[in-house]
Amino acid sequence: MSGISAQLTGRLGQFMLDAALDIPGQGITSIFGPSGCGKTTLLRCLAGLTNLPGSFVRVGGETWQEGRNFRPPHERPVGFVFQDARLFAHITVENNLRFGLRRAGEMPRYIQENVVIAFLGLAPLLARYPATLSGGERQRVAIGRALLSQPRLMLMDEPLAALDRETAHEILPKLREISGLFGLPIIHVSHDLAEIERLADYLVLMRADGRIAAAGKLGGMLTDLALPFAARQDAAMVLELTAGAYDAAYGLTLCHAEGLSLIVPGQLGPEGSAVRLRVRASDVSLAIEPPRGSSVLNILPARILVVEAGVGPNLSLVLGLSGAEQKLLCSITRKSWDSLGLEIGSAVFAQVKGVALAQAR
Repeated sequence: MSGISAQLTGRLGQFMLDAALDIPGQGITSIFGPSGCGKTTLLRCLAGLTNLPGSFVRVGGETWQEGRNFRPPHERPVGFVFQDARLFAHITVENNLRFGLRRAGEMPRYIQENVVIAFLGLAPLLARYPATLSGGERQRVAIGRALLSQPRLMLMDEPLAALDRETAHEILPKLREISGLFGLPIIHVSHDLAEIERLADYLVLMRADGRIAAAGKLGGMLTDLALPFAARQDAAMVLELTAGAYDAAYGLTLCHAEGLSLIVPGQLGPEGSAVRLRVRASDVSLAIEPPRGSSVLNILPARILVVEAGVGPNLSLVLGLSGAEQKLLCSITRKSWDSLGLEIGSAVFAQVKGVALAQAR
């Protein structure tokens, strides 16, 4: 699918949205920004639920809005998952799912009901009514109904916000799998950066005034010191790797990518499966010579690419990993910077605490 482009401009009460969007037509794009910045309004405009005259929307080579032409919501192949499940209380789960098929009308059925039921584990729920379901079960049904409407684009407005932490943790991997399994681009709104770090391929940052401040691949956005992400106390970088051999004797998994290997606690999945790891800037320390006799298992050759003053006595650094395309964030004190005689371009060794490597999906 080709990309998704939109220019959404208009006033809703006292709020003015002026967002120019140009994102990939694949994978997961997350929209992040302060409350009231227009994240949900942006999704509603893409779905056709809100019409801002004069706006422009083009999805996968089809123009959904331009000038006076406005394709209404029921003619847009969009699956919309809201924060609350919005199921029909008077009919069973099975009939809620089939409502999605009815909405698809005469469109080709490329997403099959039995596949969705198996994927989301809905078979035991089919005869039940929404009132008898847990919050997580209701949300799984809502996702299934949206998929069965045969969408070309999935929109998700804080789909985990109403769930408890444990339930959200169970559903989150399914959201990640949807894009690959069904070949669907997803635009996902969240106020939770940790959730975005686990899901997003591409990130859009909105400002409080309804404009887009920046957009790009997740890794590039997280390591851009001009953006607010790297300045957070819990600033982190996300690494994309492949799970290798599991050492049962020590409970460790060797993960690797081109030019990069990391030893990670726990069994992260079948060998060869994709793994996303979150490394906090505060858990990366630097040395100018290869450390000896250290308990740190992951010591990576790197080079200092960017440095910027952080909060208080700290500096924020972006490190390029030798032989690898991926980067790390690091936070050190100015005293350490001076004591080690560091400068931009310095070759260093990044020490990453194994316990700081947490699987993000």
